[in-house]
Amino acid sequence: MESYYAVIFSSKRSNVGQKGYDAMSEKMVKLAKQQPGFIDVESARDERGFGITVSYWESLEAIKQWKEHAVHKAAQEKGKEVWYDHYTTRICKIEREYSFKK
Repeated sequence: MESYYAVIFSSKRSNVGQKGYDAMSEKMVKLAKQQPGFIDVESARDERGFGITVSYWESLEAIKQWKEHAVHKAAQEKGKEVWYDHYTTRICKIEREYSFKK
């Protein structure tokens, strides 16, 4: 695979107002998978509410289109208002990858 991009979303969930978060998270993954340029997504969260989600995309344009998607924008606003204490989004170009699998 040629180079591609990773969007790294690290977040700390708030201690209040988590109702609807899991359903919205599932909805966002399902919707992202339907977007042109989407490759894959990985996510993990610890018991204290810190999480990292990494989504992989073919291009910066695909990332921009996803960021501007109306349903995704609504989820972003709900996250700022209720679900997160803070978050950081980083966009990186993946030049090379390798892995091990037993």
